[in-house]
Amino acid sequence: MAEVRLSATEAALENQRIGALQVRVVVLCTLIQICDAYDVNAIAVTVPSLTHTWNLPGPAFTQAFVWSSIGILVGALSAGPIGDRLGRRPLLLLSVAIYGVASLLTAFAGSLSVLSVMRFFTGLGIGGAFPGAATLTGDYAPQRRRATMIMISFTGAPLGGFLCGQAAGMLLPKLGWPSVFALGGIVPLAMLPVLWAWLPESPHFLVARDNLSPRQAALLRQLGITPGRTGAGQVDIARGNPIKMLFGDGFALQTVLLWVIFFCSLLNLFLFAYWLPEVLHLTGLTPPEAARASSFRELGAMCAVLYLGLLIDRFGPERALAVHYAAGIVFIASIALLSMPYLFLVGAIFFAGMTIVGSQTGANGACGKLYPARMRATGLGWALGIGRLGGIAGPALGGYLLALGLRPPTIFLSACGFMLVAAAATALLGLRGRAERRLPASEMV
Repeated sequence: MAEVRLSATEAALENQRIGALQVRVVVLCTLIQICDAYDVNAIAVTVPSLTHTWNLPGPAFTQAFVWSSIGILVGALSAGPIGDRLGRRPLLLLSVAIYGVASLLTAFAGSLSVLSVMRFFTGLGIGGAFPGAATLTGDYAPQRRRATMIMISFTGAPLGGFLCGQAAGMLLPKLGWPSVFALGGIVPLAMLPVLWAWLPESPHFLVARDNLSPRQAALLRQLGITPGRTGAGQVDIARGNPIKMLFGDGFALQTVLLWVIFFCSLLNLFLFAYWLPEVLHLTGLTPPEAARASSFRELGAMCAVLYLGLLIDRFGPERALAVHYAAGIVFIASIALLSMPYLFLVGAIFFAGMTIVGSQTGANGACGKLYPARMRATGLGWALGIGRLGGIAGPALGGYLLALGLRPPTIFLSACGFMLVAAAATALLGLRGRAERRLPASEMV
């Protein structure tokens, strides 16, 4: 498909220099991701303690895992169109408020049913914040470094998971399981005033507005855009149904392949995120030891960011990311099949996290790079939403396999097949062709 020209406004955004403004956006979005991931992992690291406190078997908590993933699914599918039509900033503020309040209320849950309801609402906020933060980061990133900058913001996800595991290791013996959820609610709620004061709206939406505050006008000038001399027609924002756009203008194959990748990738991610602490507990570790050991999965994911985003920007996701997914099969199989001393087990968990969570972080960055601004939140939001079906299936699959009486670590062997499918689908992205990335000429002013 032939390229079409960019407006001067869109060219300024696509080629913006990385400065203090861009760094501020990345830092704030990374903080949002840290809180998101902490709250995702909070339920997993508290289950080994809850099984004793409530006298329930581990598989009983499949209910809470699944409702958490359903909430994330609903949030992600709703967030994309909201973010592309109404703006990234209101989406993020609302999402952080929802999961902050829900996590805080979870600390007072007295039954599995109440816990599951609170996890649904926590997931609802998390599902909106993940794509919103990635999309806003992409809006303040030049095209040449977009995947890298989105991946940098997504380091908050594994960092939040790592901090959750470490915090649980300290809090569980002294304050019990409610303290893990209380911390997960207090921190994002305390962060809301900072976000309100310092988190900017996407420049694509500011350009389309008639009445800008002096601060917003100054922000556009930092990006090389003169306020009042541009309009909505000169910038790449959604003017139709963003969901329909995912299958038009040559994006259909790319969209389907990304959905397959995200489904398989998030199935594996949540299979490990929710069941790894309990599996380690069943093999003999105490709940605090299991929480700390599981957290090294997130540490491995953070290390992947040091190189994977640059490789995606340089060689494309169809090569860099496909190899990364395939490499994960080795580390998953080692955890599932081998009995290892503690240090070797932690090492295997570290590299499994590097390839499972790290690859998903890379897929988030690739998705934000492959879709243009007018459909970026919807593209990533719906990929994450469809992927959450895998996030629902993963915990359910783990609970089912444990209930069958399999040796606990072998439940992870099923993840190898899904990693292979994700690797193949990523490699097929090379067949997507050259979809139209720019505004049609008729919409330029």
